[in-house]
Parts: sequence; structure tokens; C-alpha cells
Amino acid sequence: MSSPQTEIGIERLRVASDDVVSELAALLMDALDSNAGVSFMPGLRLDEAAEWWRVILRAATPRTVVLVARDEEGIVGTVQLQPAWAPNQPHRADVAKLIVHRRGRGRGIGRTLMRELERHAREQRFTLLVLDTCKGSAAEKLYSSLGWTRVGEVPHFALNPDGSPCDTVFFYKQL
Repeated sequence: MSSPQTEIGIERLRVASDDVVSELAALLMDALDSNAGVSFMPGLRLDEAAEWWRVILRAATPRTVVLVARDEEGIVGTVQLQPAWAPNQPHRADVAKLIVHRRGRGRGIGRTLMRELERHAREQRFTLLVLDTCKGSAAEKLYSSLGWTRVGEVPHFALNPDGSPCDTVFFYKQL
């Protein structure tokens, strides 16, 4: 088990080995097992999670940013910056899949990943970031504490892995 004093390293993935994809798949499965609203439902197999990561990483553009946080046990967190696809939105990107493994929660890893992602967004000359999260989640509190602006919410927008409805909150941040 990791201690709070364990050093956390953040890196940008540009190419992912099979081992990295396996660690990311395990991270996604941990999130799903802890009922985190990360778009997937029970029944997802580890090989399907790995394939999802391969697709995401293959589709990455030069402006896409995928960050991972590592501790002594391996990948403990991740977050993505996905550029808007529309030609009239070169200034905008979506923040996606902020995931912190249960072994790393409460250690500031999500905050560190988000700050580093915003730094990369500025380097990529994005001026507007958007994201959504489940109402009442730790992530909602995190985004508010990082200066994100809450736009509103949509009731029953998605389902949590346990099948309960998730009211989704939308945020933006101008850089």
C-alpha cells in the first residue's frame, strides 16, 4: 500500500507499451469497481478496457494530452485533454477520464494531474476547457476548488456502475 509521502511522478504519454496499456486498463477497472462514473458499466472485461485505451491512444492528435501519475506500484492516475473536433473550435478542448486508483485517493493526485493538464493546455494554446462529472462526487468538489466555473446540471444524464442515476454537472475554465 502506498504511503502519503510516496513520490508521485506525472508524465505525458506519447506512445504506450503493452505494459502501460495493461496498467491503464487495470486503473479503469478499479474505477469501475469503486462505482466511479467513468462511462462504463459492470461486465467490462479487462481485455475490453485495454482495447478502449488502445483506441484512445491511437486516435490521439499532436494536441491530445494523456497524462499518467505513477507511484512505486505503477500507474495510479490519469487524465486526458481531447481537442474539440470542430474546425471553428481550435481554442477548445474537453477534459476526460480523470481517474485516480483507490490506493492513491486523498493524496492530491487528482489535483496534481489537473494542474499539469492545464499547463499542457496553455502550451497547446487552448483557451477554453470543458468537462462534466457526477453531481456530489469528489471530482465536483475538486473542480470547484481549482477555479472551474459550474455551468449547470442535467438530471439522470448517465448511470453509475451500480445502475443508479447520475445527475451530471458541467464545468468550464477559461485559461
